[in-house]
Amino acid sequence: MGNLNTIFQRELMSYFATPLAYIFVVIFLITNGIFTFDLGGFFIRGQADLLPFFGFHPWLYLFMVPAIAMTLWADERKTGTIELLLTLPVRLSDVVLGKFLAAWVLTGIALLLTFPIWVTVNYLGDPDNGVILAAYIGSWFMAGGFLAIGSCMSACTKNSVIAFILTVTICFVFVLLGSPILLNAFPAWVPQFLVDAFSAMGFLTHFDSISKGVLDIRDFLFFAVFIAAWLLASAIVIEMKKAN
Repeated sequence: MGNLNTIFQRELMSYFATPLAYIFVVIFLITNGIFTFDLGGFFIRGQADLLPFFGFHPWLYLFMVPAIAMTLWADERKTGTIELLLTLPVRLSDVVLGKFLAAWVLTGIALLLTFPIWVTVNYLGDPDNGVILAAYIGSWFMAGGFLAIGSCMSACTKNSVIAFILTVTICFVFVLLGSPILLNAFPAWVPQFLVDAFSAMGFLTHFDSISKGVLDIRDFLFFAVFIAAWLLASAIVIEMKKAN
């Protein structure tokens, strides 16, 4: 735990030692405000809730989270510091998890800083704050899923741009899997269990349920297992690259 905590603190501080974290947070806050109050038609809808706010999160994360994740390992491999890092007396699992947690906490900080939107909704109406809190937690877990994919893709290449493109592509697939657009496009002859299987793998299926206040442990378990699986894949890729 000591090594994990050291790596976590090192990685988190490195974000704030450069403009990266500040740019990420500012853009995240601005785009959330625009999506909620302008594109989401908050005032036109006349309802005191944050459905538009959370409805745009999967698509916002699709481009913003890979921008953070692409540097997790690609830069270490490009500069050669990964060799030094892996020769230190620390477990690979601690390094993978520490880097992931630092990026995940950064996204959590950005998410927490959107609280003025929550305050505004409470000022204008009487929303169900329990539902909003659940949606915040669900959004953070979903961001973790995006980050875990990004960690694996970043470990696959030295080029952070390639890592970004790969992450966006794979994340888009998992967002699309749970979207009504794809599910409704299946021909009638496709077995329902197959449609349900595709839906169960989609981010939107689980996040939409949480954001509506339906707290099913299976939705949180999906994201937890999903994150663990991609972080394990990250460790395997790094181990393979080290062997080569």
